[in-house]
Amino acid sequence: MIVRTNKNWLSMLFIWNGSVLQSIIPQLLFMTAVSLLAVFTHGRIFGEKIPLNTAPFTLFGLALAIFLAFRNNASYARFNEARYLWGNLLTAARALTSQVQCYTPQETDKKRMTDLMIAFVYALKHQLRQSDPTADLAPLLGERASRRLQGKCYKPLAILNEIRHNVGEMQRNKRITDTQQWMMDAQLNQLDLVVGGCERIVSTPIPFAYGVLLHRTVYAYCVLLPFGLVDSTEFFTPLLCVFISYTLIALEAIAHQVATPFGLAPNALALDAITRTIERSVLELCDRPLPPELKPQRDYQLT
Repeated sequence: MIVRTNKNWLSMLFIWNGSVLQSIIPQLLFMTAVSLLAVFTHGRIFGEKIPLNTAPFTLFGLALAIFLAFRNNASYARFNEARYLWGNLLTAARALTSQVQCYTPQETDKKRMTDLMIAFVYALKHQLRQSDPTADLAPLLGERASRRLQGKCYKPLAILNEIRHNVGEMQRNKRITDTQQWMMDAQLNQLDLVVGGCERIVSTPIPFAYGVLLHRTVYAYCVLLPFGLVDSTEFFTPLLCVFISYTLIALEAIAHQVATPFGLAPNALALDAITRTIERSVLELCDRPLPPELKPQRDYQLT
């Protein structure tokens, strides 16, 4: 996720880090070459004039803008749902930790439940990013338990099941009451819903046909545009076409990044920072030392 301070209107015009411009430069260079070709040939290909004018591009551009808006809305809906789910995860983790600290008399139970809670958050992050969680889980669970988890397909659920098992054991041994167990179990159900919601986003991407159709349509429009404008704009054709192409291609690139909110793209969710925030919040409730807060990198990206 790109994190930058608010800039004035002039600075926003020249921002490099944090925009998708650097990732679409090859496409814009290609559009510049096509526009220059249209200017130098006066809109002819192999000596034949391409009979295009601005009228069909106006109608076609309107339809393309509506389609792009639909794709961007669908992509942002996935991003917003992912952000909402991790916000619920933060709330449920705080509530469960607070309940454990207030209702559980034994310090060993408190520490064990806290470590499991933090391990659950890290395991979920790594599952969504399909990365190895061993380095984060070993200090929390121990080498033996961490190795045992390596054979699990759904590591967050395995840890969540361990937390629920501990809650049930505390209730059976009368260290917490039935009501306190019910209250803790309600938070565990919330955590289970978060896992299911995140898995739904990961396992059901936007239908591939939408992306193919939008990609082809954008590039067809951008390639034909110089031949429709060259008669009226002449030497200004490359400038106008590259600017219009930048808008359309950049919107497609942003939609692609936002549609995968758990990835490592510049505009994806900062799961590393969110996970660290949850860890710090949980540890603070336990009066334990806090790890340092994650800061944006030099390119203003917070992972």
